[in-house]
Parts: sequence; C-alpha cells; structure tokens
Amino acid sequence: MASDSSQNTSPYTVYTDKHRAGIQIPVPHFQIKLIDSPNSNQEIESTSRSSKDRQKMDNNHRANTSNDHHSHKFLPKRIILVRHGESQGNLDTAAYTTTPDYKIPLTSLGLSQARIAGNRMHKLISENDTSDNNWRVYFYVSPYQRTRSTLRELGRSFEKEKIIGVREECRIREQDFGNFQVEERMNAIKETRERFGRFFYRFPEGESAADVYDRVSSFLESLWRDIDMNRLQQNPSQDLNLIIVSHGLTCRVFLMKWFKWTVEQFEHLNNLGNCEFRVMELGEGGDYSLAIHHTDEEMEEWGMSPEMISDQKWRVDANKGNWNENCPWFYDAFFNNLNTDLDEEGDKKADNSSTTCE
Repeated sequence: MASDSSQNTSPYTVYTDKHRAGIQIPVPHFQIKLIDSPNSNQEIESTSRSSKDRQKMDNNHRANTSNDHHSHKFLPKRIILVRHGESQGNLDTAAYTTTPDYKIPLTSLGLSQARIAGNRMHKLISENDTSDNNWRVYFYVSPYQRTRSTLRELGRSFEKEKIIGVREECRIREQDFGNFQVEERMNAIKETRERFGRFFYRFPEGESAADVYDRVSSFLESLWRDIDMNRLQQNPSQDLNLIIVSHGLTCRVFLMKWFKWTVEQFEHLNNLGNCEFRVMELGEGGDYSLAIHHTDEEMEEWGMSPEMISDQKWRVDANKGNWNENCPWFYDAFFNNLNTDLDEEGDKKADNSSTTCE
C-alpha cells in the first residue's frame, strides 16, 4: 500500500486512481502543495471549471468532426452484381473431376457473353448519368479464373480513366463444393441437397450457403467501411458505380443479406444466368432498390414474392434508416394472433379478475 505523503521520502507521492482499477501512478509533490495552499478551494474550483470547459470543447469538436465526416460520405450510385460468363463446368460438369473449381475457364460463348454484358453496363451507367459524364466504376472480383476472365472482357467497354480501381476479394468466391468432384457422387449429393434445403446443406468437404452467408456478411462490413471512409471515391461530383463480379449463389446470398430476406425467401430464388446482372440503385431518400432499374416481371422471374417486390418499390423513395412496417418478414411472419391493443386487453383482464366484498 502507498504511504502518506508526509512520510514519503521520495520526490513523488503515490495514489490510486479510481478510474484505473487500482493502478498506482506517481504524482509530483507540487500538486499536493497546491491543495495545501490558502487559496486551494479557489484553485481547485478554477481548475475544475477549466477542465470541464476543455472537455466540453473537445466533445463539441468531436461531434462537429463526426457530423462533417458523415456529411461528406459519398454513397455509390449503383451496386451491380454480375455472375460470370458460361464456364467449361457449366457446359460439361465432368470438367470438375480433373480441374480444380477455381481453375475452370470460360468457354468462347462465356467470353462473348462478358463482352456483351460490359456493353450493356456501360450503356446503363452512361445513359442514366447525373454527373455530366463524370461517372466512375470500381470493381470487386472473385479470385476464380472464370470471374477474372469475365472482368477482363467486361473491362473492354470502359475507358481507363473511368475505372477507379479493382480489388480481388476472396470472400465473394464460389460456394466450395469440395475438391475434385466425382460426377456420379455429386449428382447424388445435389439430390440430397434438394431434400435437405439449399441454404443449410453443407457439401462434404465443402460449404453450405449459410457458410457463404457468413463470409459475405464479413465482406459487406468491409465494403461499408470503405464507403464510410471515402476510400472508393474522393470527388462528390462523380457518380460511383460498384461492380461485383461473382457467382450465382454468392450474388443471391449478397442480396439476401443486404435486404434482410429470410431463409425461406432465399430458397425460392432462382439462380442468375451467365453474365446476368442485378442493379441495386440509390433512391432519392438514400436507400437502395432493385425496382429502380428492374421491372416487376423481372423480379417475379427471379423468384421474388409479391411482398418482396412491394418492399423494393417502397425503398425507391424511402429515407435511409426507415423501417417498412408493411414488410411481413420484419415482424408479422414470426408471430400469430398478436394483440393489437394491449391497453384494451389489459382492461378486459382487469374486469374479469375483479371481485366484490360480501
């Protein structure tokens, strides 16, 4: 234990700061002498006031800095998810028995599909530009050969000065089905998956869609950090378009996570075709929606329910952070026969339980 300052022969006295859970910190004696001075009360009060003033100024500065930072956060105009072009594995599943999944190449048709998709994306972005032709694109790509080849062909449609950058991102890779795949065994496994459920079924030596969901969730956290720190865009006059070149199931899981769809809703979603893409566009209120670029008929073909389509339409004009109370999977789908008026129910219970004295 620390001794009293009058008995301490060292040039410092020792005290225990209650904010440091028992850590002993040396304090110079001149602080103790200040307390013993005749004007100690005034000095302590003055010191306390100045300390509080400094703290208040620091808090105000941090608040202003935070507000200033968030006011200069530039949200991407669009987030475009695109599946790779036709691969050799799509054409003949026997390719997986001799070639690792990540090395499966595109077919000649797949290369052509990617070039056409690039032209369509360029037209979509340029014709709907709101920044006086000052738009830019940033790419994320799965490390698989078929996605990198798709990106290379997509890129032919964009001028070099329009591309801010590219990042290879392992977390948006294909679902892992195991190592070399024996065709007959994989057919039996996929039949089992249909009975078990696509989302939770885990392939032997591989992943389930739930596993993909976890790593896509991690990727989204990094993506939002990049957006929040303005790492992807520095010029507010530019419309930024993020293009994510990935795989069919990964794209569906991305949308599931983003729009908070349930497992049951995921199970009804159809896979994207080769080089088919989904456009999430920023609405006037700051929320993203599929309904700005895509029609009801398209979303219905993807396997989206009328309620899911209605939610996308609501998001077109919704303010970011608002809660769609008409979304059944946000609330009603989890409960049965909920009371709508708790006060009225409470009054009825009180009436039923009342007694009279005899």
